[in-house]
Amino acid sequence: MRGSDYAELRAFAAIVEHGSFVRAAAHLGISASALSQTIRGLEERLGVRLLNRTTRSVAPSEAGARFLTRLLPALADLDAAVADVTALRDTPAGLLRINATRLAAIHYLAPLIGPFLEAYPDITFDIVADDRLVDIVTGGFDAGVRLGERLEKDMVAVKLSGELEMMVVAAPSYLERFGTPGSPRDLQHHQCLNYRWPTDLSIYRWEFESGGERLEAAVEGPLVVNEPDILIRVALDGVGIAYLFEHQVRDLIADGKLVHLLKDWSPAFPGFYLYYPSRRQMAPPLRAFLDFIGTMPAGR
Repeated sequence: MRGSDYAELRAFAAIVEHGSFVRAAAHLGISASALSQTIRGLEERLGVRLLNRTTRSVAPSEAGARFLTRLLPALADLDAAVADVTALRDTPAGLLRINATRLAAIHYLAPLIGPFLEAYPDITFDIVADDRLVDIVTGGFDAGVRLGERLEKDMVAVKLSGELEMMVVAAPSYLERFGTPGSPRDLQHHQCLNYRWPTDLSIYRWEFESGGERLEAAVEGPLVVNEPDILIRVALDGVGIAYLFEHQVRDLIADGKLVHLLKDWSPAFPGFYLYYPSRRQMAPPLRAFLDFIGTMPAGR
């Protein structure tokens, strides 16, 4: 295989993965026009159209989808071969691709990046923040970060955070106008701010537990979002009651800008985990990151 062949195949896979020439080009570190020319050359050489393009989207054609099915395992084998060679180096090197929820990426991965890259300067991090549930194997990721309750059973998981807590919060101005709920059942009489799961577009049902009793509340209100940080701003404005992670609102509660409600109904639960497929051979960058996590204080 010529080096240019590998580049063309990698380019095609990147476009399908990212669903965009612009995003794929940014990932590959080339211009969108150069990427378009690369794909055009690949299609001409193969004699088939691999991608269906419109002004708004790009997706594999039937031939492209069949080609990708055979291509991805081959690329994975090539990557593994490169990883085996780089494993012979004294210092781990190469690309480490991780898919994580936005909150996990910002609050738990980001603080580790600087110290890790200082220890392993030959490793390149590629972090994709995505709140959808993603198949990390199909997506070409080395690992993912999700809540413990949402992990696939065939994955190896390593704890990345301490226990977490969800908090029902509202601004004092809202409580002055509408009163304070005494139990989760009272939420049906309040203006609640909802979150939509990006994977299946369903509305998140607020989960509660107290004294062995578990409840799921399908709350209603004037707002539905797929970006949790919007809920903070709207709750501060007194529009309604929000249900958010403790680390998102602890400072606002301490400053009196938000009030923590239903405290006895929100126990702690297992936090975020780094997970990866059970493989006999592990890429050196992932092995280095797992070793690095193992040196960090518990409950960080």
